[in-house]
Amino acid sequence: MTAVSGRDTSGPAARPPEGRYGRTRTADERADRRLKVVGAVLGVVVLGVVGWFGYDSIAGTEISAEVITFDDVSAKAVEVHLEVRKDADANGYCTVRAQAESGAEVGRADFRFDQDKDRIDEVVTLRTTERATSASLVGCHAD
Repeated sequence: MTAVSGRDTSGPAARPPEGRYGRTRTADERADRRLKVVGAVLGVVVLGVVGWFGYDSIAGTEISAEVITFDDVSAKAVEVHLEVRKDADANGYCTVRAQAESGAEVGRADFRFDQDKDRIDEVVTLRTTERATSASLVGCHAD
């Protein structure tokens, strides 16, 4: 037995005293920690993606509209009252479609809105191939 600084060094590989440098983690604890880190990173990424799409859908929309009313004026036309909201300097168009009683699309057209106003009330006439029983807004797009 050789004593160096009062310790026995003749036995198997010397290990630090138990509990002195923290306890060693088991394989399950290491796996749990790894899963928590991966879950946190994925959570941050998902929140970032949802935030980006939310911001883009709100800030990216420059033109929006709604159909106030419509009137089938003949078997070949329908008048649609649109209320368009947009930035005053934005230009773009809205697509409107008409459907027959069977549900078939009987008319579709794009209507431009380039006026320098932020709110436009306009009645547009959509030509149809047969009598329309409904008219709806498909969407609006900025140039």
